[in-house]
Amino acid sequence: MITFINRNLKMFFRDKTAVFFSLLAVFIVLGLYIVFLGDVWVDSFKEIKGAKNLMNCWIMAGLIGVTSVTANIGAFGIMVEDKSKNKIKDFIVSPMKNYKIMGGYILSSFIVGSIMSIIALIISQAYLLYSKAELLSFNQLIEVVIIILLTTLSNSAMILFIVSLFNSQKAFSTASSIIGTLIGFITGIYLPISMLPKNVQLIVKLFPTSHGISILRQIFMEKQMNESFANISGSYMDEFKEAMGVVYYIDDKIITNTTSVFILIGSALLFFILSILVISKKKK
Repeated sequence: MITFINRNLKMFFRDKTAVFFSLLAVFIVLGLYIVFLGDVWVDSFKEIKGAKNLMNCWIMAGLIGVTSVTANIGAFGIMVEDKSKNKIKDFIVSPMKNYKIMGGYILSSFIVGSIMSIIALIISQAYLLYSKAELLSFNQLIEVVIIILLTTLSNSAMILFIVSLFNSQKAFSTASSIIGTLIGFITGIYLPISMLPKNVQLIVKLFPTSHGISILRQIFMEKQMNESFANISGSYMDEFKEAMGVVYYIDDKIITNTTSVFILIGSALLFFILSILVISKKKK
């Protein structure tokens, strides 16, 4: 399986266009925030001290979460290409077990997604340094990397399941475009979750990636929130955190970080099993 993983990684990084588009979401989200969204949100929170720095931290956390999705989609383009050229049939009829085939695709995608997300983390720190916002401490960076790995693993399994349903590159490209367009809304980046309809809010709260982003936001915004809300009532800060998707509530009960971590791990296992079932049926 290691040889299979190495083969997938070499194919991805050899394609400079795929690498570029894996990071394109970073620059799109950053560009939209700098040109349009940033000033709108800052103006909405004029009463909060250091609102601009606070929102800078907020968007950077979301940017990393989105990258873990788009990078995975790019990496799974290899699997779609294998399927469209019938190469995957050779793998299926080989002595290699189905779970090893799926494991090879998911692990290579996981590695790509992790690398690209860490690059996004570096970009986020560079931007925060430029904007004179609070940088993450060493311990916080370790926490962020752990959440990146968990979120990327969950996204890898989810994208693997979606890709396993497609056989043509055209269908995959269409699905990729739709996912790329919706991901910013589903994770509450283009619009805060409080501005979305109730039904859509529930979708956001059930979407695994959103939980990774929620934890990242808490880590990125911790120092700045303590400063910004130092002289403001705690209830207002709680309302702000809920409105901006820093924490999630279902039936007035807060979703703890522990629960969010279990959701990430559970979704990874669920989608991985579903992917194995799909390819097993196709083998028959």
